[in-house]
Amino acid sequence: MTTPHPNHDRGLEFDLSTLLSRRRTLGVLFGAGTAAALAACTPGTGGSGGTSEAPSSTGSVSASATGSTTAAASPSATSTVTRAFAECGVEIPGETLGPYPGDGSNGPNALEASGVVRRDIRSSFGTSATKAEGVPLTVTLTLLDNANGCSPLAGAAVYVWHCDHNGKYSLYDSGLENENYLRGVQEADAKGQLTFSTIYPGAYSGRWPHIHFEVFKSLSNTTAAGQVLAVSQIALTEKACKEVYATDGYETSARNFPQTSLTSDNVFGDDGGIYQLATISGSVGGGYTAALNVTV
Repeated sequence: MTTPHPNHDRGLEFDLSTLLSRRRTLGVLFGAGTAAALAACTPGTGGSGGTSEAPSSTGSVSASATGSTTAAASPSATSTVTRAFAECGVEIPGETLGPYPGDGSNGPNALEASGVVRRDIRSSFGTSATKAEGVPLTVTLTLLDNANGCSPLAGAAVYVWHCDHNGKYSLYDSGLENENYLRGVQEADAKGQLTFSTIYPGAYSGRWPHIHFEVFKSLSNTTAAGQVLAVSQIALTEKACKEVYATDGYETSARNFPQTSLTSDNVFGDDGGIYQLATISGSVGGGYTAALNVTV
């Protein structure tokens, strides 16, 4: 059995000291969003062989009933991952950075490296070109500005990072200290959308499969003095995880996955990940797409 990482994702309170040490000179404390009611979500129709998944515990609310506006897909987002704009007031919950952020708050800082701004995060950049193996996954986030009627948060930036198919993190785990794959930054377009090409993360002991992310006010603020708008995580769906972990290369994940549920996870367990559960469609053969609205 794979043992949990040391100081493994021990929660938001545990993170505050390292996060604040990074931001103290900025005089900024990020606010953890609190959710009141789940926004209406409208997953697109799946393509051939794929089905869309959404949080099953919520009811559907039509745009005409709420007055919300449905977002059109950006050129980088397919119809299978386009979702309706969230209602104002449902902010993304603030979550732990975890012990392996690679943002300078806990050791190495990938954000200062040339090449970190990229859509495809499967390969390392800089001194290595090692490519992470795994089932393809395309992740599209739509950033919404809660203070301005949930208008698109154009020009904001997102830094994402996650483990590889074996549940290991670049920059930190043994043998991966000189790798920086599965980490990258993108700038939101005029519709508040940005997309990453990556692999489906593995499952490691103690955690539900997830992707970490930080939202910054602008691209320049990822490395310079600026405001962190949100720190959170994307939860992946049970159905997609079971399909992926049944494939070659994910044997370790297949053993670890049954150990933790969404409700027992120490990050998503307080609400079952209802505000962070991505809409996922696709297949092992054709790859998967995941989408999430991020209201900040």
